[in-house]
Amino acid sequence: MESVEEAVVSELKEQLQDEDLNPEQRIHLLNSGINKALNVAAVQTDSSVLTRVKSQLYHSGVLSHCVLALSLDPRRLRGNWTAAAATLAQLTSSCCVGGDPGEHSKAFHRLFLPSVVDCLLSLASQLMRQTECLSVFRKVMDSVGWLLRAHTQLTTQVLSSVHYEQIQMCDDVTVSLLCVQLWIQTCTASRDFLSRLSDDSVLLLLNEAVGQLAVSSDSAVGGASIRLILLMANQLQLRLQPFLLNFRGLDNLLNKDWRGHGFDQDVDQLIAFIQSDRGITSPSQVVRTPSTERVRAACVIQAAWRSYQTRRRVKSLSRAVSTLQRRYRARRRQQQQQKEVRQWEEELRYQVCVRRQQARRAFHQKQRQLLQLLPPDQVQSYLQECERHAAVVIQRVWRGFRERRLYNNTLRHTLIHTRTQQQAARTLQRAVRGFLQKHRASRALPTTPFWIGQKGLTDSRRAELKAQVEDYIAAHPSSHVSPEACKRLHEEAQLLLLSELQRGGQWRREEQRVEALLAHTHTQLELLRDAPSLSVVTATDAESFLSPSGPIAARARDAHNAMLQANRLPWWRTLGEPLDVFSLAHLQELEAELGGLFVGGLAEVSKLTEVDRINL
Repeated sequence: MESVEEAVVSELKEQLQDEDLNPEQRIHLLNSGINKALNVAAVQTDSSVLTRVKSQLYHSGVLSHCVLALSLDPRRLRGNWTAAAATLAQLTSSCCVGGDPGEHSKAFHRLFLPSVVDCLLSLASQLMRQTECLSVFRKVMDSVGWLLRAHTQLTTQVLSSVHYEQIQMCDDVTVSLLCVQLWIQTCTASRDFLSRLSDDSVLLLLNEAVGQLAVSSDSAVGGASIRLILLMANQLQLRLQPFLLNFRGLDNLLNKDWRGHGFDQDVDQLIAFIQSDRGITSPSQVVRTPSTERVRAACVIQAAWRSYQTRRRVKSLSRAVSTLQRRYRARRRQQQQQKEVRQWEEELRYQVCVRRQQARRAFHQKQRQLLQLLPPDQVQSYLQECERHAAVVIQRVWRGFRERRLYNNTLRHTLIHTRTQQQAARTLQRAVRGFLQKHRASRALPTTPFWIGQKGLTDSRRAELKAQVEDYIAAHPSSHVSPEACKRLHEEAQLLLLSELQRGGQWRREEQRVEALLAHTHTQLELLRDAPSLSVVTATDAESFLSPSGPIAARARDAHNAMLQANRLPWWRTLGEPLDVFSLAHLQELEAELGGLFVGGLAEVSKLTEVDRINL
């Protein structure tokens, strides 16, 4: 019985056989179908299901459709094809890793995988030329790295690919950094990646890192290249030594160009590794050589320098040529556009002149026909009428233009003048209203107070107001409340007002007391904070910190003595019930033993009455 994942792959294969699908629909169908098949296989508990699905995708030809879709020219695609192509590249590389090609293993490794790598590199070189597709370019390069980790034999093809050389010659620093980081991540993810490479692949990879150091001047690219060489040195050890002999002057390049960029420790480590491989001796060990040795050394130095200059010139030649071509094409395109604009303007002017000439010719032709139809004695009057009509038209146009201009100027000046007058009127009105308000406020009588006890209300005024209130009440008796009830309510209101005033006075006294206590507390805290140390304190200074209250001073001294006595007791005395450390006998013994250490003495304590002690 056919499983679910096999049914999904079969359905995808049947849908891809439709010839009416355009490239966009085909890419979308491949993304959705492969993603669905992998998701169905991933949720299975058996790990071999995923391997079987990848193998079936290869045997059914779905992966071949992916390669054909990735190798399409972008000009044939429309819309957001970059994101779809990057997703398809990731899915294709994922299906190529972990599958079992079976009996077609030889064709899979020798034909299919190289075609996949070539399509991915071609897509990456196309995305490299578009600035907005940098994130998609990163995804495609990650797909290439995923393939290299599983299939190491593809490294030589990647490093010698024409598309990868185009990516290397890009002027963008980000692209160069991504290329170096691709190899760093590949070597880090697989510890035996470098050991499985052939000597040619190792030399090509080392040439890639050294070339970036020689061409690039960015610190990020240089640091990544140095880390890549150190990673190769750590994993290959003695195998890398013969390859470093091909890059004479690399230690001098590192010492001169790549110090002071934030990774001097890596530079020193790489220089030490290179010099240890070459067996460079210290200057104290150098002996004088014959003239032939000096000549040979000079030749070696000149050859190294000339080869270095040639490599740099060859590296920069492609960039210079591409830059020159790009600027020349842009200049030629600009000139072509300017030429087309000039031709269009000239054609427009020519058409306008032709149409004006045709209109003038038609008018004269019509006028000549009319003159031929008129009798000879009316020709002169007709010409005069035409001249008069032309003069009227010219005068009408001129007067209209003059009146419009005069009206616009007059209207603008009128609007400005009106706005200025309104602004001035508003300013004057605001000033006059403010002045009148202040004048009325100064002439207004003070407001009559509405409650008893307000400042400014005399006894005579109070009696007068009371008489007015009684007269009003007598003249307007209430139909619901009797005079006795009104009088009783008035007395209750007066009592409530009086109690409220008394309560307010009590609250004010309480606030004053609290403020006084806070001020006293702040004063005591300032004295304690500014107190001198015990080494320089005097008797006068000590007296300033004593409390003026005798009971308080005695209570403080007793508490201190009790604490000293409790500290001197053995531990077994502190068990059980608490001791009465505040007894007078113990205090006298402690006072006698300490020799009257505390200020005040025991005489003041003995003078305390029983009531004072209870208060304490």
